[in-house]
Amino acid sequence: MGPPQGWRSVSVAPERLAAWLERFGLRHGTPSVESTADGVVLRSPDGAQARIRTPWPPTGPSDDPLAALVLTTTRPRLVGVLIVRREAHAVGVFDGTRLQDGRHHSHYVQGRTKAGGWSQQRYARRRANQSARAFDAAAADAAAVLVPVAGRLEALATGGDGTAVSAVLGQPALGDLAGLPRLGVFPVPNPNAGVLASFAEVFRRVPIDLNDLA
Repeated sequence: MGPPQGWRSVSVAPERLAAWLERFGLRHGTPSVESTADGVVLRSPDGAQARIRTPWPPTGPSDDPLAALVLTTTRPRLVGVLIVRREAHAVGVFDGTRLQDGRHHSHYVQGRTKAGGWSQQRYARRRANQSARAFDAAAADAAAVLVPVAGRLEALATGGDGTAVSAVLGQPALGDLAGLPRLGVFPVPNPNAGVLASFAEVFRRVPIDLNDLA
């Protein structure tokens, strides 16, 4: 769910959330705290509001929602990763910020052609076939890396192109991943070793919606 109309969104690394909360209180005054189904809402005396969201169920002291929120967002979790674009894919398993296992491959997929011309349909068929082979390869790597640990994963973080991700996850070999909570799809470039290794920095960030007074 995105921010309410007229609000803006920022995000912070989980390890910096406690400091962000402290600065918010210093700037705007001690806020009231309301627990919600997906996080907390802060309302300060000067009218500033912040909605902090997390996909995880709360852990920590129920009488201190902010402490519980920090504990919830910073706890290391085993998360599967699937990043797919037509030209490349990457799969991996993260234990907290550490990449425990991963694979990545690139593919040749022909670029789009201009409308018209006698060869347009031939090029379109070739591109579709190349895309299908690329998605099959992504599904094979996901089946090898993610499916064996699916029962231990707390979520599946996805990135790249949403249509491509859906095409891969729709393959029967990945049925064991269907019930996992989804994080993403995060807009990252064509995945390579660097994009995969740093993906935890993307999917672990905590989204915060701010009103115009915050």
